[in-house]
Amino acid sequence: SLEMFEAFDRTGRTLLRAIARCMQLSPDYFEDKVQLGNSILRVIHYPPMPPQPTESVRSGAHEDINVITLLLGAEEAGLQVQDRDGEWLEINPPPHCVVVNIGDMLQRLTNHRLPSTSHRVINPTPERASQARWSLPYFLHFNPDFLIRTLPSCVDATHPDRYPQPITANDYLLERLRDIKLL
Repeated sequence: SLEMFEAFDRTGRTLLRAIARCMQLSPDYFEDKVQLGNSILRVIHYPPMPPQPTESVRSGAHEDINVITLLLGAEEAGLQVQDRDGEWLEINPPPHCVVVNIGDMLQRLTNHRLPSTSHRVINPTPERASQARWSLPYFLHFNPDFLIRTLPSCVDATHPDRYPQPITANDYLLERLRDIKLL
């Protein structure tokens, strides 16, 4: 619903104010950079599975392309994030909590100071295989014409700019969608 979308959008903007402060920017830095973005609210249904183990997984390891992702519905087991050592950690939030992931656009803007969250959804245990899994992710995006240029506060002698060529959010989105064969 529109009300839910707007609630997610307000929450995302609140988080971006905190992120802006951490990046030595004014708290409202992101306000005019996301108000016309290609943000998306999705409902994802993972159907029940046969109780016997299968080689496939509900969702393979990936990162999100957008700025940040806000996720409801992670109470049902299966969501995992990868830590810096490459280990997969179970994410088991209390009911009605929001899981927040950093996306590739914010990773690029911050020169990897805020790395994109690698995550996956593994198959349920045999006892839970007959249960469907639902999740509700909100993918917050920059405005299509926002120029993703590495923030000066994220570049120094030990952290050279990985992305000296800026790119618009729309071009970056299209590039990444082509990379993963969705376009």
